[in-house]
Amino acid sequence: MQHSWDIQRELLPVCKDQQLGLLCRRTWGFLGGGGQLNERPENLQKNWLREFYQVVHAHKPHFMALHCQEFGGKNYEASMSHVDKFVKELLSSDAMKDYNRARVYLDENYKSQEHFTALGSFYFLHESLKNIYQFDFKAKKYKKVTGKEIYSDTLESTPMLEKEKFPQDYFPECKWSRKGFIRTRWCITDCAFDLVNIHLFHDASNLIAWETSPSVYSGIRHKALGYVLDRIIDQRFEKVSYFVFGDFNFRLDAKAVVETLCAKATMQTVRAADTNEVVKLIFRESDNDRKVMLQLEKKLFDYFNQDVFRDNNGTALLEFDRELSVFKDRLYELDISFPPSYPYSEDSSQGKQYMNTRCPAWCDRILMSHSAKELILKSENDEKIVIYDHIGPNVCMGDHKEKDAFGMRRFSMKRHCSEEGRNGSIQKYITVTAVSIRPECHILRLLIVHYASASGLCSRKASHTSLSCMFV
Repeated sequence: MQHSWDIQRELLPVCKDQQLGLLCRRTWGFLGGGGQLNERPENLQKNWLREFYQVVHAHKPHFMALHCQEFGGKNYEASMSHVDKFVKELLSSDAMKDYNRARVYLDENYKSQEHFTALGSFYFLHESLKNIYQFDFKAKKYKKVTGKEIYSDTLESTPMLEKEKFPQDYFPECKWSRKGFIRTRWCITDCAFDLVNIHLFHDASNLIAWETSPSVYSGIRHKALGYVLDRIIDQRFEKVSYFVFGDFNFRLDAKAVVETLCAKATMQTVRAADTNEVVKLIFRESDNDRKVMLQLEKKLFDYFNQDVFRDNNGTALLEFDRELSVFKDRLYELDISFPPSYPYSEDSSQGKQYMNTRCPAWCDRILMSHSAKELILKSENDEKIVIYDHIGPNVCMGDHKEKDAFGMRRFSMKRHCSEEGRNGSIQKYITVTAVSIRPECHILRLLIVHYASASGLCSRKASHTSLSCMFV
């Protein structure tokens, strides 16, 4: 069998030096996130689109990738009209008029429980960007990207991507999990890279998450992420640099957080009368009239002082953000300097408030292989001029505000480099903006850079969105 890279060479030059390839010559962006809301989807969409267009206008990326999770959710069929409206607006808006090529992949086949992931991947190419190709995983060769195309329903038969849903036994507690990933591969000039849209498993119960350190849910996410990383570097195709962004559902170590926040508290256990099962934990101060500090239930995390999660962007709690450490030899992330991206209030008047459902955490992330890091960071000093942040910090974007997201988190990396050409030194910069959206139980998590849930954008029962982005 002919090697896949040899087949690629028929259309493209080999990427001899990825460090000096795409990222030093182009402006590009990755967006990812997710969310839900409790207000009308058109209101969330307006907020989301406004913030998104502001980012586009400010950074003018040449390549943008927007990853969405929970793009339909449980109420997908009823929300389809909102999805169609959102996609049409995004592709035809005046703010996006300079992006003359686009690829949109929407997993809309909600009737197939075996395959449905509710993921949506959007890619926008600026008119000034020349010679960009996308990989055909079946033909094993690159094809030049022209025009605007939308693919939906059965993505399994679409050769320009790989899509998988995690096996049901990965998370047996969930009767109908939609967790999985979508991979696309791109080549700009002489540099190839993978973009992976991912949605990992959530914490089903705060009480169970609190029992052990690390939690059983952390182990499930570890297994699923390991599976994805093994899959995208297996022997079927040439290995290239990769970026993985979306809703990882990474959580703080619940047991360690509670023990720290309530170090001087006494704990009261409440059990169900019929089963004797623990249904609630109440932590009270030992003095001060035994003031309640924390109430913990399956879906309740009510801490008396939310400022601890917002002060100095919550960085004091980063020591409990431990799930990525297992993959430090395989994945790299820029330093986090923004507050936890989840679970933000769905109340449009409370853009900075967290809901009392889960312990705030950095669920929405933009991660990359170490070779991808070398594409954007040439030295330690480069990271000092890189911005990794969230989008829409003061606006209700849904329950997620990730680094990339429809419900918006923004992280950006901006890097200037000088290239000697025939006309002398040319100053250019790269912008990597990652946004993903994931409305928790509904559809259009699609504007959260690293948007955990996009359902809120397209559903009347959405409850969270997050957006994060990275600019280089």
